[in-house]
Amino acid sequence: MSRDSTDLANRRTLLKLTGGAGVAALSGCLSTTDDGGDGSDGSDGSDGSDGSDGSDGSDSSDGSDGSDGGDSGPYEIGMVNSLTGSLSAFGQRNKRGVDLALQQVNEVGIGGRELNIAVEDSESENQGGIAAAQKLVNQDGVPFLIGAVGSGVSLAIYESVVQDTDVVQLSQNSTGLNLTNFPGLLRMSPSGRSQSLALSNIIAEDGYDSVAITYVNNDYGQSLTDAFVNAWDGDIAYNNPHDQDQASYSGVISEMNSSDADAWLFITYQAEFSTMVNEVFSSGYEAQFYGADSVQGANVIENTPEGSMDGMKIVVPSAPVEEENYQSFRDTFESEYGQEPTSWAAYAYDCVINAALAIQAADEFTGAALQDTVRRVSGPEGETVTSFEAASEILADGGGPDDVDYQGVSGPIDFNDAGDPVGFLQVLEVQDHAYEGIDFVEG
Repeated sequence: MSRDSTDLANRRTLLKLTGGAGVAALSGCLSTTDDGGDGSDGSDGSDGSDGSDGSDGSDSSDGSDGSDGGDSGPYEIGMVNSLTGSLSAFGQRNKRGVDLALQQVNEVGIGGRELNIAVEDSESENQGGIAAAQKLVNQDGVPFLIGAVGSGVSLAIYESVVQDTDVVQLSQNSTGLNLTNFPGLLRMSPSGRSQSLALSNIIAEDGYDSVAITYVNNDYGQSLTDAFVNAWDGDIAYNNPHDQDQASYSGVISEMNSSDADAWLFITYQAEFSTMVNEVFSSGYEAQFYGADSVQGANVIENTPEGSMDGMKIVVPSAPVEEENYQSFRDTFESEYGQEPTSWAAYAYDCVINAALAIQAADEFTGAALQDTVRRVSGPEGETVTSFEAASEILADGGGPDDVDYQGVSGPIDFNDAGDPVGFLQVLEVQDHAYEGIDFVEG
């Protein structure tokens, strides 16, 4: 693989990822902890959703003019990733899944041709995501765009750049509930709605009928909280937001304690949650903790006292870890990177495989043609396959997109009409100040 030089004029990173040297050559050296946010919403800033910083739309691409490398050169698609900013840990993690998938695709080839992915940095912000997507779609003319990590960034890209074009957009990590309202925006990770429903069921099954909730003050926090409230049949004793990056949340936890609810639900990020846990512990408050996936991470364990979270239950998106294709993916990932993959890496891996199959199944390398195949190659009608090589063989032998049902390493995909996958969830419990998986839930 090769890395192109940084485009300083655009303050973004462009990577040309191709088959060649081992994927480890492009790997970042990041701890095994997802410590950069939650991977499911990112910055939801309202200043980027109208795309007013960029093109007026007159140069928008319909995904039909991108270079396909002639008849023998590589196909090129685009990716908007969080290489810097608050979600960069997730961006690095899913980049490893992308690298691994790309290596495996190019070992087989797409009708004798390779796949390139041009990567631009969103900086984990709406405006950065829009600028990155404009570069890839309007200038480079890619017909297929993987992106983004944060839900707010993904939606800003869709509304400002992709909507009303034929370009396919497939988010690798976004779980925000409101993305379901935009069926043209596909995603590989499941909606947070199933996470909220699972949390409400778990808290009720644990015998609690009253809950205190605090959530991060953005679209991600609000949407998951609203979904929980709609699913919850008990009493809401406290339900208030908090801002990010505060030195103390003593007022929040004092109010939660005063609510007399025995179950406390945290929908926030790791840094904010760590501060809250420390202040709860030092104040001597006692409650049963529950959390969204965004509060889980090894840095939370490292920055909180032992015993401060024991018994806490967290619902996180998960790959089907007992399935053979996931275990093969895990073993290869560990061999390349020396650590286990997260579910976010699995989602990113499947984005690349799904894109490659859509390209091979399409009549031509255009956005319109890929729109026709992207859902079908992982739909339930075809023959179940668990690798790009097996699916590619079916297509090479004359099969069409409906003859293939790619079952991803992240689980069955089967996009519904809203562009959401089936998805899996895992229930974690903090035991002896460590996360232990105790159950699985299908999304």
